[in-house]
Amino acid sequence: MRRVIALPVLAAVVLTACSDESRITDPGLKPGSERQTSRNIENPKLFLASTIRLDQATGNITLPIFKGQHNGQDVWFIVTESSDKGDAARLGVNFAPKMNNALGTAAVQNAQFVNAKTGRPVPGRPSVKTQGLFLSFEGTVDFSPVRLVVPDPVDGFPPLEFRAGAKGDAKYSPLVTTGDGVVLNASHVANASGLHDAVVSIDFVKREVTLDQFRGFYEFEAILYLHQEGSIELVAAVEGSTWAPNLNAAPGIGRNDPTSARSAILPIVNGQRGVANPNRQGLQSALLGEGDPLNVTQEEPGSEDGQVLYSPVWDLHLIVWTDAAIAAGQRRLLTDADEIAAEFQAGRVVSGTPNSGIANASLLGLTALGAISNCPITANLGPAI
Repeated sequence: MRRVIALPVLAAVVLTACSDESRITDPGLKPGSERQTSRNIENPKLFLASTIRLDQATGNITLPIFKGQHNGQDVWFIVTESSDKGDAARLGVNFAPKMNNALGTAAVQNAQFVNAKTGRPVPGRPSVKTQGLFLSFEGTVDFSPVRLVVPDPVDGFPPLEFRAGAKGDAKYSPLVTTGDGVVLNASHVANASGLHDAVVSIDFVKREVTLDQFRGFYEFEAILYLHQEGSIELVAAVEGSTWAPNLNAAPGIGRNDPTSARSAILPIVNGQRGVANPNRQGLQSALLGEGDPLNVTQEEPGSEDGQVLYSPVWDLHLIVWTDAAIAAGQRRLLTDADEIAAEFQAGRVVSGTPNSGIANASLLGLTALGAISNCPITANLGPAI
C-alpha cells in the first residue's frame, strides 16, 4: 500500500490517501476523490474532445488510456496534445505545434509502432487508436516511490522535506515522437510498478482513467488543468506528478514565441490565505491545506491572431508579493499573466528567482525558474469572479 505520509494532509498537494488496489477498478466503480473545486462548474468549455467525463463537483476528468510497452512490459498512457493539427483533431486532443521545437532534444523520447501479433515495427504514420498496434517506448516511469511533502508549519512553502512519488528513467519524457516529425504529449499513468499519483481510478477493461486536476486562471477566467510531470523534484512532489528531468531540455526558457517549446505558468508564492477568503491564492496557502494554488497560465489552447502559442510545457515563473505591497493592503487575487506583469512593473510583485538571469520579455522581465511543469489545460470554466 502506498500512502502519502505528509502531515497534515494537504488538500491541494496531497491526493486522498488510498491503496493502488482501491484505484484499479472494475467497470462501474465510482471514483473516490473528495477534493472539491471552489465553484460549481456549469457548462464548461472542454478543450479535449476525447474527454469521457468531467465531474462537475470535483473537477476530476476521465480520459481514454492507451496500451503500450517498454522492454516487453505493458505501460498505459494518455494523450493530451499533438503538434500536428490533423492528428490533434483525430485524437480529440489539444493542438500544440510548439512542442515540435523540442525535437532532437532529451525532452522528446523516441517510440515506434509495433504490430501486436508479429512484434515487428510498423512503418508509416499510424495512430495510437489503430487496432493491433501498440507504441513501444524507450523510457518509462517508476511509480513505486512513496511521495512525501512536509510543509513549513508557519508558511507552508517551501516544504521542510519533500520526495517525488514517481520518477522517469533516463529515457523518459511525456513528449514522444515516432520519427515522423510529430510530437505527442503522452504521459504514462500506469505500469507494473504502480500508478501515477494523480490517478483517482483506472479501468483497464474500459480503457479509461480518472485523474485529479487543479484549478487555475487564464485571462481572468477559471481553468482546469492536469498535473502530469515536473522537471525538478520539488515541483513533482508538490504537484503530485512524475519527476521527469528530461523535460527541462525543451528549448525556449523565458520565451513565449513560435520558436520556443514553452509557455509560462505563474505560481504566486505568498498570496492571501484563508479557506473562505475569496482572494486566497498561492503556494503557501496550498501547502497549508487551504486549496489549490490557483496558478496563472500565459496561454490556453486555441489560436490568437492566427498563431497557436499554447504549449503544455509550462515554464515556471515564481511570483512574490513585496512586503511593502502587503503592508499597503495591495495584495489581491491575480487571474491574468499581463496583470501580473503590470504588478511587476509597478514594483508590487517581484520574481521569486531574481538571480536566474533569464528574463522573459513577454512578461516585462519576470525571470524564469528554469524548471518545467507538464500541465495540459482541459477546460475553461468561465469568468473567475
